[in-house]
Amino acid sequence: MRLQCDVEVVSRLLPTCGLRGRGRGTRALLSLGRQPGRARGGVCLMVCTARDRAGVRYRVQDNVEQFFTRFVEEGKATVRLKEPAVDVCLSKANVSNLKTFLSAVRLAHQGTDVAALPLSALVPAKTSEVEKPKTKLIITSRRDYPLTKGFPYSLEHLQTSYCKLARVDTRVLCLKKLRKLDLSHNHIKQLPATIGELVFLQELNLHDNHLESFSSALCSSTLQKSLQCLDLSQNKIKALPIQFCQLRELVNLKLDDNELIRLPFKIGQLDHLRFLSAARNKLPFLPSDFRKLCLENLDLFGNPFEQPNPLLPSIQLKIPLTLLECAARATVNYRIPYGCQLLPSHLCKDLEVAKTCQCGSACLSSFIQLTVTMNLHHVAHTVVLVDNMGGTEAPIICYFCSLGCYSQFLDRYLQSSADH
Repeated sequence: MRLQCDVEVVSRLLPTCGLRGRGRGTRALLSLGRQPGRARGGVCLMVCTARDRAGVRYRVQDNVEQFFTRFVEEGKATVRLKEPAVDVCLSKANVSNLKTFLSAVRLAHQGTDVAALPLSALVPAKTSEVEKPKTKLIITSRRDYPLTKGFPYSLEHLQTSYCKLARVDTRVLCLKKLRKLDLSHNHIKQLPATIGELVFLQELNLHDNHLESFSSALCSSTLQKSLQCLDLSQNKIKALPIQFCQLRELVNLKLDDNELIRLPFKIGQLDHLRFLSAARNKLPFLPSDFRKLCLENLDLFGNPFEQPNPLLPSIQLKIPLTLLECAARATVNYRIPYGCQLLPSHLCKDLEVAKTCQCGSACLSSFIQLTVTMNLHHVAHTVVLVDNMGGTEAPIICYFCSLGCYSQFLDRYLQSSADH
């Protein structure tokens, strides 16, 4: 029976100068086996480290004072021995393997027949068995990219840049501990939905690839709970899916140098977003929801923003309102629960993108639309100039659910213009 984990052996008699040298955070191989030359009994726990591959042996039978397993589900446990008076502290172990190993140690301590125990030979550990797992790997050339050898499963940070990759390597998708994945400066055209199965992924860098879209499946995956930084800059993306704003943990979003003609309709739902850059795209205006953002830094330089004219609205009012419009407005305004089990899926999708009037009421397909000027400092502490003229203003869409709401806005707008 063997177990790979981090180990620290601490003397309870001299805690300040005990056996800590065997390592806080030191990778070790623990073996449970029979003491050589002992016909019966003599089960030992051997701890091998990179510094001492021959290992240190501790008698187990009738020698365990206590097991501490409160954090065993986190891969942590402590075995307190009587002689010598030490605590063998285990961490970063596979939970299932740790439970099995502790169970075997417990049985050995109780004097269970050796034949019934899953013992292993007490031999020195191989170097590979006590090396600390590799957590970071950076590859910046095609020549260094592994074609036959796999990636270490312990990786938390992987960068494969300038490797001329046309797709995401399926071996990368098996690295379940990844927190940071950098695939920048490649030729990737499409992202597999299985990236969404990397449940710990916090940073995803796809800068300078050939992406034309960002999958809605990724937006609905476990990335909703983990992804904090996303770099999609310098690609060929024209629009992001409606579901994009389900990535509610995003803090930093880079969309520079794409072909975006609009930002996500419900971008205001990204309430953790603090850094947003969408410079050098094809944005004519900002979505109405944009005013809900609370940013530290915003960069929208180099977009062909149109000149707002509140006096020339796009009127799409249907009077009288259709039954569908009335029902849709009531559903949103009164927060009536709905779902695909109650309504046809196309109606659910329409309700998800319901517009909001200046009065706070919802409107679906009957509304008045116009653009007005917004000072970007209202949503961001630091604003990169929008153009070479030093501007920090941009057009934002406004919706009105009725002629009455538009008239009230127009009165305020004309009065403000007259005052200036």
